[in-house]
Amino acid sequence: MKIYEKEPEPQKRLDEFAYFEADEPFNWRAYNNSQTREKIIVLNLLKELCNILEGNAYLGKGRYSQPVAHMIFCMCLKVYSGTSSRRIISDLELCRSKNFIDKVPHFNSVLNYFDSRTITKHLKYLIELSALPLAQIEDKFAIDSTGFSERRYMERWSFARQKYSMHQQYKKAHCIYGVYSNIISQTIITDGKEADSPRFIELLQNTADNFNVKEIMADMAYNSRENAQFAEELGATPYIPFKKNAVEKARGAPAWNKMYKYFKDNRAEFMSHYHLRSNAESGFFMLKQRFGDFLFLKESTSQTNEILCKILCHNLCVLAQELYLSSIEINFRSCASTMIAH
Repeated sequence: MKIYEKEPEPQKRLDEFAYFEADEPFNWRAYNNSQTREKIIVLNLLKELCNILEGNAYLGKGRYSQPVAHMIFCMCLKVYSGTSSRRIISDLELCRSKNFIDKVPHFNSVLNYFDSRTITKHLKYLIELSALPLAQIEDKFAIDSTGFSERRYMERWSFARQKYSMHQQYKKAHCIYGVYSNIISQTIITDGKEADSPRFIELLQNTADNFNVKEIMADMAYNSRENAQFAEELGATPYIPFKKNAVEKARGAPAWNKMYKYFKDNRAEFMSHYHLRSNAESGFFMLKQRFGDFLFLKESTSQTNEILCKILCHNLCVLAQELYLSSIEINFRSCASTMIAH
């Protein structure tokens, strides 16, 4: 796509916060059905996702290996329910009676599952796969990051983000969102001290492998000549605002010069595209409001897997909603056969 070319006005998203501005009323009946049946849909989608995985994961410390599908199902159900490992056992008993799992583990085993480093790569794969059914409606994306505190009563990331001395007490999730549905197509989990901008290229590249990315939005933390040029070479138009001391010189990145001129000469139009990035903030709000902004587990690997489970559960909730609101088709096996692995 030619950078910054004129496009027809996109159709407005009909959601519960903007229905009064739309030409048609919000479909509350579809929304109500998606919410009242969400848990049933999420469990079925989670089971279908887990069935794609094969093999076992070694737990370490002399423990026997367990099927990856079984471990991830139990982990995600704990995160989705938001209860302790002891209280989740009754839910797992119900899941066994419905043939979602073959056996019910001990409650300590559920916690031990989070310690497996092998599980981390499987969770990343399932997050990527869970986003693919929305490739039919997502072509604009926003990149941002957020922090998860390692203790329950620490300050929220929105207050601690400017207190750099506190960042080592947080884990950071770098995510790329589809701005239509708030689905997370890719994520990278790092320590809280890691910078945002170096993650731009990896997130965008992995998303562009499986999505038709037309526009990419990000805040000033991601503004660099390398990032702008990479986005244009992928065929995506970057909308990243400039700092006050930015200069027009391309220095080998023509996309930087184009974006700078468009930003200066067509500020209102540029910002109308850029403000789609607010959907990433909405996505983080959805994620944390539902699954919490702090971590229960203490070890680094366990915390990484806990965040990945939160993101996977968020994606499944988005799919449950869009199944009714957008009438999407969900076939994970078909998506897996066409997905480019990383």
